[in-house]
Amino acid sequence: MIKTTIKNERLQTHKTECLILFCPEEKKPSGKLAELDAKLKGLIGTSFKNKRFKGKHNQTFLLNVPKPIQADYLLLVGLGKVGEITGDKLRQAAGTAARCAENEKLSTISFYIPTDNSAREIHDGLAKSDDSFSQTVAEGSLLSLYHFEEYKEPEKDKPRRVKQITLLTAEKSQVSSMRSAVARGRKLAEAVYVSRDLISHPSSTATPSYLADKARDTAKTLGMTCKILKPGDMSRLGMGALLGVAKGSQEPPAFIALEHHGGAKNDPPVVIVGKGITFDTGGISLKPPASMDEMKMDMSGGSVAMATLFAAAALKIPTNVVGLIPASENMPSGTAIKPGDILKSMSGKTIEVLNTDAEGRLILADALTYAARYKPKAVIDLATLTGAVIVALGHQAAAILGNNDELANQLQQCGEVTGERLWPLPLWPEHEKAVKSSIADLKNIASPGVGAGTITAAAFLKAFAGEQPWCHLDIAGTSWSGEDKPYTPKGASGFGVRLLIRFLEQEAASNPS
Repeated sequence: MIKTTIKNERLQTHKTECLILFCPEEKKPSGKLAELDAKLKGLIGTSFKNKRFKGKHNQTFLLNVPKPIQADYLLLVGLGKVGEITGDKLRQAAGTAARCAENEKLSTISFYIPTDNSAREIHDGLAKSDDSFSQTVAEGSLLSLYHFEEYKEPEKDKPRRVKQITLLTAEKSQVSSMRSAVARGRKLAEAVYVSRDLISHPSSTATPSYLADKARDTAKTLGMTCKILKPGDMSRLGMGALLGVAKGSQEPPAFIALEHHGGAKNDPPVVIVGKGITFDTGGISLKPPASMDEMKMDMSGGSVAMATLFAAAALKIPTNVVGLIPASENMPSGTAIKPGDILKSMSGKTIEVLNTDAEGRLILADALTYAARYKPKAVIDLATLTGAVIVALGHQAAAILGNNDELANQLQQCGEVTGERLWPLPLWPEHEKAVKSSIADLKNIASPGVGAGTITAAAFLKAFAGEQPWCHLDIAGTSWSGEDKPYTPKGASGFGVRLLIRFLEQEAASNPS
């Protein structure tokens, strides 16, 4: 990961290729920025005055810097209107600025972290997030500069990347707290990187066995407990739904159970369940070929669950957390399940398979049943479950459904702070009725014409969640970005990792051991 440093230096004498300044909309420089502007003979103020730069959110303006200033360039980045500045807007601005600098082929960048009264309106906007200015900047800039280039041949003219990020303060007393805040921002970014990497690998690499090995090796490094169930173990437990999905593939499935013991021994854990379909062809109900290459990302939920558990351990969050990842491929073959087949799940409930491309809910059914073994205080599952959620919410938010409004509200609030938005959808008895089968206990899709695909998928899962407090996050529209966003480059997003970490920290704070 990119190197980050903290320095206590004057703006005028700090040497860097690019000095980045945060600017609220139509707000003239004041405090330390005013002092810097005086040395620049009013260059910043003039940019506002002639309307070349207004400070609109994510607006950037690159300036050549005259002597005696030691920076080669000055990059202004807008935060938007005073009173509307939030932690996520700052995170976006930091990501936008870092990406802008990299596009200009600059390798060392420095963010000025203001602490005087001139930044009061920014700090006021951060108050709701409880995250520091420094953490948010480090997090946003690191997230924006992610690149997955493992399979690229080294190029003679390889694009110049940002190699070092410096956070600059004029107050020596701030250095220690900034160092701690930046370290936390790095750990969060590293966790998101883990999720993005797992999703970005081709399915020929990121097989169920690969995920299991990654979980086992990392758990050993972090002092976590890791248990891997093999097909024989699954058979003895009666995981017929998961094994049914795996039947069509030569790759054996794996059921990964990660445990972070951060709380008291007898404290009930939070269980995070992540769908781990490492490649989804649709099975016998074959998907159309267009964009099937993206189906390597159908294990996004599993990658988020794994990355969250790693982060919980790295951050030493004082609560107990379990991560369950049922991992399998969904392939067509002579041994694959067929439409019309009936599977018996671990719960004992039978499932009529009407569409083999609705496989995610099958493997989650067994995982949710297994979760009950931990007597959890909350169960949260994440899955790229339905295309219908994209119809409903686009790529701007994930859907949240469940059986516990308090849990859903808490998760939604966490998402608002981290910029990983969740939108609640109803889950009514009519939806549960729609997945009842005439020849089995349940069917894996609703009858034609029912609609509400995201909701009926959740209704199916609810039958296996039982009475344990449970929420389902459908991340099909948010796990992969088709375009560059302020701190999410095109490709795998890692959506949900930071949201879950915030939730776990809140749980730890509310239930001190």
